[in-house]
Amino acid sequence: MSITIQIPAALRPQADGQASLQLEGGTVREALGELKSRYPELGGRLFKSDNEVNRFINFYLNDEDIRFLDSLETKLKSGDELAIVPAIAGG
Repeated sequence: MSITIQIPAALRPQADGQASLQLEGGTVREALGELKSRYPELGGRLFKSDNEVNRFINFYLNDEDIRFLDSLETKLKSGDELAIVPAIAGG
């Protein structure tokens, strides 16, 4: 099943400048695994380790924060849209 992953402008250089990608995966973890294998540098920015998301990165599936769903185990269906949203802090 194909889903769309939205890449924020700050991370596009690690994804060959692409704003979005079509990827396969039954869960968020599987889709992000495919993303990491295609773009290892981007994967390094998203994850601290294989199973731990960088704390400054958020993922939204169809406008829902995956932390309030089943996190990385959230199931996907064809046509879903996963947005990568870096946290913004400042003073």
